[in-house]
Amino acid sequence: MAVNVYATSGTTENLSRHDMLAWVNDCIQTKFAKIEELCSGAAYCQFMDMLFPGSVQVKKIKFNTKLEHEYITNFKVLQASFKKMNVDKIVPVDRLVKGRFQDNFEFLQWFKKFFDANYDGQDYDAIGMRGGEEVGSGGKPARPNGMAKLSGMPKRSPAPRPAPVASRPAARPAMGAGGGGARAANGGVNMQAKQQIEDLNAQVLEMKLTVEGLEKERDFYFGKLRDVEVMCQENESTGGDLVGKVMDILYQTEDGFAVPDEEDVPPPPEEEGEEEY
Repeated sequence: MAVNVYATSGTTENLSRHDMLAWVNDCIQTKFAKIEELCSGAAYCQFMDMLFPGSVQVKKIKFNTKLEHEYITNFKVLQASFKKMNVDKIVPVDRLVKGRFQDNFEFLQWFKKFFDANYDGQDYDAIGMRGGEEVGSGGKPARPNGMAKLSGMPKRSPAPRPAPVASRPAARPAMGAGGGGARAANGGVNMQAKQQIEDLNAQVLEMKLTVEGLEKERDFYFGKLRDVEVMCQENESTGGDLVGKVMDILYQTEDGFAVPDEEDVPPPPEEEGEEEY
């Protein structure tokens, strides 16, 4: 049976999306270029087959599909393997199949934690198990030979035109060509800037998720420490040396640390039944 884990972006390793993709591609020999490509569910199914051989019907996995209803089929295969191995993680299929970065990155962070808790180092032939299929936008199949020959043929040169008459202005074609080159250069710069903006937005979102997870984890442990403090205060007169030592640890400070004012201390977190740490 599987070892269950409970993780947020704050409790798992702070891997970037590039590190996460590299880990996925290295483990199951895929060529994913973006986190969003994991929305098909195929990678998770193969990870489960790697961790728990026989828990997944690999023949049912659609590795290179682009259809949402087949994504759902893949996630049903994943859910069946979760049930078989007693994994109690709820898979947010409706959100994952939409291909949004945030939902897929959060689920991948949890799965990385789950993988680390259950992997025992066994060898796995990922490509062989999926019948040699290349998976990921970086591994698109090559064109058939016929297409390759067509694309490699030299283009037919246009028929020679008669020499321009004296009345035709010679400078106009040159100006047109120059303007086209300038427009092409500007278009290239715009595309580069757009790609840079998308990368920066993704990094900001990634850091936002990490901060939110760290804040949740901080509030959770602060609540625990507060409960310990109250219990020690209530039993300070009868608890003996042990309670005194615990209180000393709670109130111990370090160089450069200032005890915050009471109004600056965040309130204890509300009890949530859905999240566990």
